[in-house]
Amino acid sequence: MADPAVAALARDSRLCAIAGEILGTDTTAFRATLFEKSAQTNWLVPWHQDTGLPLVAPFEAPGWGPWSRKAAVAYAHAPAWALWRVVALRVHLDASTAGNGPLRVIPESHLGGVLTDAEVQACVQARQPVECRVPRGGVLSMRPLLIHASSKARSGDSRRVLHIEYADSIDLAPGIRLATA
Repeated sequence: MADPAVAALARDSRLCAIAGEILGTDTTAFRATLFEKSAQTNWLVPWHQDTGLPLVAPFEAPGWGPWSRKAAVAYAHAPAWALWRVVALRVHLDASTAGNGPLRVIPESHLGGVLTDAEVQACVQARQPVECRVPRGGVLSMRPLLIHASSKARSGDSRRVLHIEYADSIDLAPGIRLATA
C-alpha cells in the first residue's frame, strides 16, 4: 500500500464499490500483495485459508495468535469474526489460464469458519475444487476463509495478480487495529 500506484488502484471507486457490496458498508484497503508466477518464479501453493492479519501492535485477546513479525509488522492468526470483516479483490494483470497455475477454490468453504489443517484437507477430499480462470483486467473477489490453492504453472505464461484486501473498518475492536501493509 506504500506504492502510490497500488494505493491509487486500491482506492479506485469501482474496486471500493465491489468491496463495499460484499462487506455491506464503506471499506478501507489495508494490504496489497503482488503475486507473480512466471518461468523464473513458479511455485505451488497448497490448500489453505488466509487467517493472518497485519496489526498495529500485539495484544492479548481470545482467538488471536500465534503472533509473528514480517517486515517490522505484527501479524496474528485471527478469529473468524475478524476475518468475516475482510474481503480480497484479486486484480488480474495477466490472464489466468489452465496452464499458468490459476487459483483453485473449494466453493462455500469459507462458511465453515477457521479450520485446522486436517479439517481443510478433509474438506478438499470431500468437495470438488473449481479452477478460477480470469481474463486480463478481471477482478475476482474472495473471503480469507475460502479454502484455496494453486498449482505450479505448466506453461511459460506469466500470471500476475494484485491481491488487495479491504476491511469494513481499520479498527476491528477496541485496541485491535489493522496495520496498512
